[in-house]
Formats: sequence, structure tokens, C-alpha cells
Amino acid sequence: MAKRKNRKVTAKKIRKTEITLTANRKYKDTVFRMLFSDRKNLLSLYNAINGTAYENADDLEIVTLENAIYMGMKNDLAFIIDTSLFLYEHQSTYNPNMPLRDLFYISSEYQKLGDHKSLYSSTQQKIPAPNFIVFYNGTEKKADRWENTLSEAYETPTTDPKLELKVLTLNINEGHNKDLMEQCHTLREYAQYVTKVREYARTTELNTAVEQAVNDCIQNGILAEFLRKHKSEVIAMSIFEYDKEEEEKKLRKAEYEAGYNIGYDTGYGSGYDIGKKEIVRQMFNAGEPFEKIAQYTGYEVCELKKMLEEV
Repeated sequence: MAKRKNRKVTAKKIRKTEITLTANRKYKDTVFRMLFSDRKNLLSLYNAINGTAYENADDLEIVTLENAIYMGMKNDLAFIIDTSLFLYEHQSTYNPNMPLRDLFYISSEYQKLGDHKSLYSSTQQKIPAPNFIVFYNGTEKKADRWENTLSEAYETPTTDPKLELKVLTLNINEGHNKDLMEQCHTLREYAQYVTKVREYARTTELNTAVEQAVNDCIQNGILAEFLRKHKSEVIAMSIFEYDKEEEEKKLRKAEYEAGYNIGYDTGYGSGYDIGKKEIVRQMFNAGEPFEKIAQYTGYEVCELKKMLEEV
């Protein structure tokens, strides 16, 4: 009875968490987006990822969807260079739904780019080839990089998806993707700043921790010019980001607990039976007599013989 009571409390808790999170998810800018909205920084990041050496920031055509907000989430950075379209997103928590989100974003981008072109023309309309990258600095995933695809979300798996979208995620925490960090100093210093915020937040109240991290970075030449120029904005954004990250972690935990409890209620009996049958099979294969197996598992000898015949 106590366990069932706890499960009810958990269900209420997750509903409350969901309501709170939804209410707080009005879009706000992020330090990452603000930092790389600067064309020079963005070009440096692009060069580091693609192994190119563009020098003129005007080669980038910024096409970020400023008004495209989906469930409180906004396209972070989008640009065209050398006939290709790049969508960059920043995430502080793991999100397997990025391919679907990017599908919405790229559809809006193509709609905007094709507004003045006739899709009924006999001439094929050319569009820039899309590329999707997520910059992840959460604490859940430890890999340097991974790929998610839209087809992973299909209810019926297929080996030949007619609509596919691939998203590459790069881990930008300190200690990951070292070559990339060496090639893009701004990204490396951003990672150092995030590390300092988390380090100070472990022992200090959040507002104080963020301000301490900003001051520390300025003194040590980490994003110093950027932080001096935008100090108050960065502090406000960092507090919001850290709160949002912690909030999403709580939601993930609540989702897991609710899922576990539902699974426990519906699957415990069948899972327990499967486990016992596997024990029976292993003991029989080891040469144990039926009487000993019956004593160990609680089955009758006649049940054991029938069970083994079925196996």
C-alpha cells in the first residue's frame, strides 16, 4: 500500500513539474547565441568545424528565424555560406527530438527563401543544402559526438525512410572535442566560462556564483572583452539558463520515476515470471533434479516438467 501511495504522489509531482516548466518556458536569449551572433565568432566556429579558412565575415548570410518560436524554443543560429544552409542549435540538456525540431525550422527557412519564387514553374528551383548541428554542454551525455535521425522517431521502423534528417551533436564541455576547441578559441573560452559557473554554483547561491564566474573570467582573459561589454546581460542570461537546465533535469527525473512506476505496476508480474522460468531452465541445464528446482522456485514438479516441454 505504501508503494502505491508513493506512486500517486510521483504522478502528481510530474504533473506539477510539467505545469511549472511550461509556464516558465517563454523564450529568452542564451549566452551561446549572443556570443556567436557576432559574425566573426560565427565564422571562426564554422571554419573550425569544416576545416575551412574563410576570412571575410560578410561571406556569411545570416538567415536566423527571429520570429520562429516553437513551444517556447527558438532557432538559435542559421546562416548560408558557399551555397549551403547551416542551422546551429545550443542545448544544455539532451534532446532526442532535435531532428523533428530542425524539420520545422528548415521548412520555415525554405518557405522564407522561396517566397518570391514560383513552385509551379517548369524550371526547378534551387535551394541551399541543409546542415544541422547541435552544440551540447549538458552533463548527461559523455560522448564527444553523436547523430540523431528523424527516422528514429517513426512509429514503424524502416530501413528506407522517404523523409530523413540527420542532426550531428557536438559535446562542447571542457575536455571534449579538443581539436575543435583548439581551432575555435571563442568556443573553448565559452566552455571554460560554463565550467566556472557550475563550479561556483555548487557551493554558492546562484546569483553570486554567476557574477563570481564572470569576474573571474574577465580577470583571467576568458571572453574578457565580451563579458565586459555585456556583463549585466550575460549574468541575467546565465542565471536563467542554469535555472532552466536544473528545471529540465527535475522534469526528466520525474518522467523517469513516473515511467518506472507505471512499468512496475504493469510489468512486474510478467517480468518476475520470466525471470523464474529462466532460473528453471538454467538449473535444469546444470543437471539439477526436479525436486531441488521445485524447492528453489516454488513450482510443483508437474509444472516444471510442463514448462520445460514448452521451452
